[in-house]
Amino acid sequence: MQFPLSFWDISLWLAITALILLLTTELIVQSHGKTKFPIKKKKLRNATYLIGISFIFTIILRIYELLVST
Repeated sequence: MQFPLSFWDISLWLAITALILLLTTELIVQSHGKTKFPIKKKKLRNATYLIGISFIFTIILRIYELLVST
């Protein structure tokens, strides 16, 4: 059985998720406590960093793969 997602699909998904989380984090920080948000800001920011680093890691692997195959 073949995995339905390619490496490129996973990398794209990580990029979009990181951007959405980054925008959400920045919008929450700008509100300065005016709204009560059920998610902790620090945990959301850490998740954003983790997914962003994962995306960068997939890009590095892709570059390595291109260099080695040449």
